Amino acid sequence: MFSTIILFISGAEIFFIMFIVVMVFGADKIPGIAKGLGKGMRQLKDATEDIKQEIQKSAEKQGIDTSIADDIKGEINKVKENVDDVTGVIRRK
Repeated sequence: MFSTIILFISGAEIFFIMFIVVMVFGADKIPGIAKGLGKGMRQLKDATEDIKQEIQKSAEKQGIDTSIADDIKGEINKVKENVDDVTGVIRRK
């Protein structure tokens, strides 16, 4: 989601945002803020992975067939490839 937002921000807008950040927080505090944001994002990613693993373990313990999810993912990937093939032809014309 974040990467799609970045695509719509020009270089001048990024520069202006960075200028405001420096003015508000000061140049000496920016590395600490970035480090804190990085740690927070890592913790969020780790927590998400832990939750996924717990759900998988719980499903396996209860005898729930998780291969259905793998089958669905495979079918979705096939559809994505087909869409890419079709849009590739359309883009060339």
